[in-house]
Amino acid sequence: MGKDMMGAVVAYAPGDYRFERVGIPEPGESDILIKVEACGICAGDLKCYQGGKRFWGIDGKDKYVEEPFIPGHEFSGRIVAIGRAREKATGFRIGDRVIAEQIVPCGSCRFCREGNYWMCDPHDVFGFKSRLPGGFAEYAILPGRALVHRVPDSLTVEEAALIEPYSCSLHAVKRAKLGSDDVVVISGAGPLGLGMVASASKLGPRKIIVLDYKADRLAHAKRLGADLVVNPGEDDAEAIVRGQTGGYGCDVYIEATGHPQSVVQGFRMIRKLGRFVEFSVFNDDVTCDFSVIGDGKELDIFGVSLSPDCYEEVISGFETGSLASAGVVTNRFPLSEFEAGFEAAKGAGGSVKVILSGV
Repeated sequence: MGKDMMGAVVAYAPGDYRFERVGIPEPGESDILIKVEACGICAGDLKCYQGGKRFWGIDGKDKYVEEPFIPGHEFSGRIVAIGRAREKATGFRIGDRVIAEQIVPCGSCRFCREGNYWMCDPHDVFGFKSRLPGGFAEYAILPGRALVHRVPDSLTVEEAALIEPYSCSLHAVKRAKLGSDDVVVISGAGPLGLGMVASASKLGPRKIIVLDYKADRLAHAKRLGADLVVNPGEDDAEAIVRGQTGGYGCDVYIEATGHPQSVVQGFRMIRKLGRFVEFSVFNDDVTCDFSVIGDGKELDIFGVSLSPDCYEEVISGFETGSLASAGVVTNRFPLSEFEAGFEAAKGAGGSVKVILSGV
């Protein structure tokens, strides 16, 4: 690489992502420039790569992305340059290890003014727009509005890469309002579902049941605190859940697969007056009997978006060892081999969380 150049993955269209040499960005007065140590591949990154309509719209309408862009929002690194205004205001210094929350709030829309920054109306998340490059690069800018947290040196690269997804998982668990008498079903044991298991287990619900079609992921869930794991492709998951709950169904169902059938499954196995938590981003529309929510069971439905006020708690959990994450990061690829990374992120061959680092 040249003196002022870096390696980065640049997205131009669905399936058209390229490893290129691009200029190292220059930080402004309020910005921070970090050298990225690693960036995780999110399920959202994979769905964007595959052309999901949530990102690319339909026939150019309702498009979220602004190409070309550098993907990646699960990244951390060390400060190599900092604008004077930012340094004076925050106390961050060159050499500090930091991470920014995935959303960069505008600070002026209704939601930001009300304190609900994670629902910011422009909804600028790193790694989907040309004006906000992400972490699939050797260096990245954290703009002045970015919400930046310190990362202890004691955290491994793998733990640092899990701060963002685990923060999303923690927010989902908080939305579920788990109590000690609750039986909670977590549908999906990918990186986010596993983060939910780790966070839920700290709260001590009566039972955590995890559903997934991959035996290796169910084994991870067991290690992280699941009481019971079920493969719906091999066993009658609904019958098992009802058998564990006196026939009533689970108190809480957290949907973390992004598959429409998981929603239908959840409506079947949740009890009356239960709490349904929807986390996933879907590639396809969901078709189900919506009357179950009202007349059928009078369910409470909780949506989950991003990870408000969760980063510090996750960082502390990793630092103290109270938040389990061993084995969740299974694969590491250089940026130049991002295509292999995306393939691994599909979950084949026992992979769970895949991270990119270096070139």
